Amino acid sequence: MTGPAPECVALAEGLREMRARTGLSLAALAERTPYSKSSWERYLNGKKPAPRQAVEALCAMTGEPAGRLLALWELADAEWSGRARHTRPAVPPPPTPTPADPGGAVGAPGWARRRRLFTVGTGMVAVAAVAAITALSVRGPGTGQPTSLTSPALDPAPGCQGKSCEGKDPDRMSCGLPGRVDSLGPQHRTGTGASVEIRYSSVCAAAWGRIWHSKVGDAIEVSAPGTRPHRIVVRNTADAGVYRFTPMVGGPDRTDLRLCFIPAGGAGRKCFHS
Repeated sequence: MTGPAPECVALAEGLREMRARTGLSLAALAERTPYSKSSWERYLNGKKPAPRQAVEALCAMTGEPAGRLLALWELADAEWSGRARHTRPAVPPPPTPTPADPGGAVGAPGWARRRRLFTVGTGMVAVAAVAAITALSVRGPGTGQPTSLTSPALDPAPGCQGKSCEGKDPDRMSCGLPGRVDSLGPQHRTGTGASVEIRYSSVCAAAWGRIWHSKVGDAIEVSAPGTRPHRIVVRNTADAGVYRFTPMVGGPDRTDLRLCFIPAGGAGRKCFHS
């Protein structure tokens, strides 16, 4: 029985290493992205093809350039889809001898040269693939073994509370961890297909806005009476593939919060209240 293709194994190892850098559990990954905990478990173990957007989302959360993992994703996707089995080049047949080329004597050097070029080219592709796989087969620090899926203990103290959370990032302040945050009111689906909601953490006594299924250029603003709005803009496709959060509005009052959706281009602004 054949196992997974090396490209798929190496991609899974690379994803596990990226997940380890975030310090997030699978449940926390599910909280921050449109993919469930069980889906992340399958992606990280190579049991299920990972969507390109999931790879981009994981890299975005670590602040790492996505280029090297996406290069391997392309190879793994070709294996998953079966394209790789149909796109490998075949060795061309030798040229048919012509009357001006009795016995192929004149054409033989040309054919030999083409064969050498093909062999060298194929070898270069193979070396490049092996190099990519080796570079992305990330090992745990000092262990020589692939990084584990075991989640670290996640119980850091909140980084702020109440008014001290004003304008701060809910993730960096550990206010958005599972069990510390709830939706404040219903989720709202906009006319462009984006979804938005107000989030509130009792532990941090602060609220913020969240957007997903967005488009590049979309924005949301969250505000409370007497405070300036806090805005987040979806700046690229990586942002569009994950949950994006506004900075926080600090304070224990959950009422009179307002979340506004501003679609790309600015027309059609729509606001919701808690």
